[in-house]
Amino acid sequence: MIRKLWILLLFSSISSCLYAQKQASNWYFGENAGLKFGGCGNPPTAISGQLNTKEGSTSISDEDGNLLFYTDGITVYDKNDNLFQNGDNLFGNPSSAQSAIIVPKPGDPNIYY
Repeated sequence: MIRKLWILLLFSSISSCLYAQKQASNWYFGENAGLKFGGCGNPPTAISGQLNTKEGSTSISDEDGNLLFYTDGITVYDKNDNLFQNGDNLFGNPSSAQSAIIVPKPGDPNIYY
C-alpha cells in the first residue's frame, strides 16, 4: 500500500510539472524589479525591467515561459525592455491596484488585448 502511495505521489508531481501553464512565469513590479518562476521546484530568480511602480502591473509569457511583454498600464515594454511602438501614454494609473490586464485573443496566439 505504501509503495503504491509513493508511486502515485511521484506520478502526480511529475505530471503537474509537465502540464504547468507558464504564461505567468515573469512578474514585474516595484523599482525595476521582477521575478522569473522556473516551475517544478526551481526557486524564482530575480530579473530587472523598466517599470517603476508601486501598484498595478502585468506581464504575459508564451507557453514555454518566455516573456512576451509587460506593462504598468501606462507604458508597454517588450521582452527586451524596449518601448512598444505606440506603447506609451496609455490610460492606466500609477495608483491603481490593477492598472492593466493582458488577455490573449481566443484562437489566435499572436494577438493580445
